Amino acid sequence: MPSFNTSFRSCLCLLLALFSLMGAGCIKPKITVFPDASEPLKEYVLQGSSKERILVISIKGFISESGKEFSLRRKPGTLQEVVAQLKKAEKDGNIKAVILKIDSRGGSVTASDMLFHEIAAFKERTRVKVVAVIMGIAASGGYYIALPADCIVAHPTSITGSVGVIFLRPNVSGLMDKIGLSVETDKSGKNKDMGSPFRKATKDEEKIVQEMIDGMAARFLDLVVAHRKLSDKAKADVATARIYVAADALRLGLIDRIGYLDDVLRTTAQMAGLGEDPSIVVYRRAEIHDDTYYNSSSMRPSDMPQINLIDLGLSEAVPPLLSGFYYLWLPGGPE
Repeated sequence: MPSFNTSFRSCLCLLLALFSLMGAGCIKPKITVFPDASEPLKEYVLQGSSKERILVISIKGFISESGKEFSLRRKPGTLQEVVAQLKKAEKDGNIKAVILKIDSRGGSVTASDMLFHEIAAFKERTRVKVVAVIMGIAASGGYYIALPADCIVAHPTSITGSVGVIFLRPNVSGLMDKIGLSVETDKSGKNKDMGSPFRKATKDEEKIVQEMIDGMAARFLDLVVAHRKLSDKAKADVATARIYVAADALRLGLIDRIGYLDDVLRTTAQMAGLGEDPSIVVYRRAEIHDDTYYNSSSMRPSDMPQINLIDLGLSEAVPPLLSGFYYLWLPGGPE
């Protein structure tokens, strides 16, 4: 009779294989019990009574083009949600400044770059002042989207940096060998299944991927240098893709100042030429009692599903189950 530890390891291996296959697109279950969270965005005033307003937009979690696939109620993706708020703000001439409240380790290369472009384009069209404030983390793609801001502020304990690219691909070939499972592939070219989770990469494939990574990393670093005016010494340090605490980020020029949200509100009001008590507003899909600018959700807690059959939080803890390129700080990731 197999021991408990042996049975547990076998079950764990099968679960890991299942998640890897989901990431590769082979299995994609979807259970929908509640309707989409599709209520239109409405403006809510958090404080102040002035006609001139500062909008606070929260950008939290994994940056993606698509919504959450495994929750019982679909949640809009980061790109969709932020762009929807920017477009609503663009139609309101009384929005004089925008604060991007960022708490994200990053996300996909494309979604991060699209969001960067949308924020920069919004600034260009409206001439509205934009301030980015780093909450707990704005690393990699989370920092990338802060670059268009007129000012970047971090809390004293914030983490930022990780200016680089990571390519992730599940590899279940070893597990498949152990359980006697194989996948036969017919292809038109030798590189057609490059990045497959069912076999190890060849040397040529590793070289191709590294060249792509280097190109994407160079774009990221060039944007940082252009927006932040880094010295050659700072550029060399940042190019290592390491993370920084707020004090080091300030020293290198990655951020402009260190402070708290109330400091950010005062700074933003001054930059936009507003009075001492401008209205602070948010866009929500429902009214939230005792709301403050620390809240990062556009929906009230009762709108969120209380029962979840599939989503165990893995999408936030280990978001990149899909093979791909990411502007993402993933501590403890594979070598």
